[in-house]
Amino acid sequence: MSQASKTHLDELQIKRLEEMCIVIDKQDQIIGAETKRNCHLMENIEKGLLHRGFSVVLFNTKNQLLVQQRADAKYTFPGHFTDSCSSHPLYVPDELEENDALGVRRAALRRLQAELGIPQEQICIKDIIFMNRIYHKSPSDDIWGDHEIGYLLLVRKDLVLNPDAREVRSYCYMSLEDLQELLDRGALGEVKITPWFRTIIEDFLFPCALQVTSATIDYKHMVYES
Repeated sequence: MSQASKTHLDELQIKRLEEMCIVIDKQDQIIGAETKRNCHLMENIEKGLLHRGFSVVLFNTKNQLLVQQRADAKYTFPGHFTDSCSSHPLYVPDELEENDALGVRRAALRRLQAELGIPQEQICIKDIIFMNRIYHKSPSDDIWGDHEIGYLLLVRKDLVLNPDAREVRSYCYMSLEDLQELLDRGALGEVKITPWFRTIIEDFLFPCALQVTSATIDYKHMVYES
């Protein structure tokens, strides 16, 4: 990696680039592992390298979605507004478990605690509900990008947050009306929004608004395919 391509990264982000992501085919079948750095380089993405990821939409009991702004030190989409927590399961036994998306949910629990500072006693694996998968391929700049099948995960709970400033620049809870205003501002170029978050809002959250915010819905029967 050239010096110019990593000048905005801090030590944490550089270290995380060496984590091993799960490489998959277009049917989300595991075919190997590769570093996070290599998975996010556009030169590899253009050759077809595809990995597994996840996005968490975390609602409080007021039916507001936690939206974060990514830290400026992020290697992809720095400073962009995005979902509550997005990352990757790693190529380790606990996060490779595929039954009921258990491995991805374990990864989400790990990142919710590490990135958002949610206390361990406040959230458990049962709070994280697997909804469906969303495919996306998005360049961030000439060097970095994202190419993944992302697992869409739902949490609906009031939680204490203490985000890591190295990961999260800012955060707030938004109503559906607030999300529409955010999209409008994004269209005007006033703010930057990650491509996958725009997809989640437009193709999932808005069409499924009543179901997502219901306390009694059977979440496992809500299906969205990108």
